[in-house]
Amino acid sequence: MKYRVVIQQDEDGVFVAEVPNLPGCISQGPTREEAVRNVKEAIVAYTTSLKKHNEPIPLPITEEIVEV
Repeated sequence: MKYRVVIQQDEDGVFVAEVPNLPGCISQGPTREEAVRNVKEAIVAYTTSLKKHNEPIPLPITEEIVEV
């Protein structure tokens, strides 16, 4: 599954990764790469918890990149 992840660097230089389709699914890391690794783990934990509690899992994204 693919989920959109928004990554921003905060005022302390830490990279914060948030998954808009999974409310509250946020992770961070000292580098962009580590933030991505950490948020992947967070997504797995989040969706595993949803399955365990018989909650619906939000659909993964389908998007196109359009160059203008």
